[in-house]
Amino acid sequence: MSRANQDKEPQEIAAMFDGVAEKYDRTNTVLSFGQDRGWRRSTRAALKLQPGELVLDMGAGTGVSTQELAKSGADVIGVDISLGMLAVGRRVRPEVKLVAADALALPFADKTFDAVTASFVLRNVANTPAALRELARVTKPGGRMVICEFSHPTNAMVRRVYLQYLMRSLPAVAKRVSSNPEAYVYLAESIQDWPSQKELAAIIGENEWAKVGWRNLSGGIVALHRATRR
Repeated sequence: MSRANQDKEPQEIAAMFDGVAEKYDRTNTVLSFGQDRGWRRSTRAALKLQPGELVLDMGAGTGVSTQELAKSGADVIGVDISLGMLAVGRRVRPEVKLVAADALALPFADKTFDAVTASFVLRNVANTPAALRELARVTKPGGRMVICEFSHPTNAMVRRVYLQYLMRSLPAVAKRVSSNPEAYVYLAESIQDWPSQKELAAIIGENEWAKVGWRNLSGGIVALHRATRR
């Protein structure tokens, strides 16, 4: 059984991200060949945020995604379970609002947010449907959600090369640039085991969300799934 198929205990996930926090943003940029910046911009654009709206950024890590979303003029709160990631974020981005929270028990009242987003975090939650329902709980009826997550390249040849990169090259590169290379073995396996675009859309639609659609980025290496709170 791969690491990614094992039970994802919140404490273990938090500890893993604590261990990569210091170099996390730089490592992501290196491993994605700089595409991570474009993925964040696309997430902000897909949410269609308006100044003054209240937005939740779940799995915010060091707040780099929260900072990008705030460029819209919206009031954005980032949450993450890793205290190590939050500590780095508060040091390097003191202007960003960051709160410690579990994705399955968000510390907000029902119908609080105009929009919610989760980037590269649902793979690390023990119960994806429950996390989607928790996001729905804190979102106003008619509010928007965008999920930015690794997915499945649509071209067979690209997918073959991509999987080879994930399972061979990514861990090797991580040894050079990451403070915890073993964490990236888990992350590579979690990407490989993640549902396809269509499968994830179905899961979203079964858990309090409507009008579900998706758009591929980087040929399907990443997908943006959009939905509206019922």
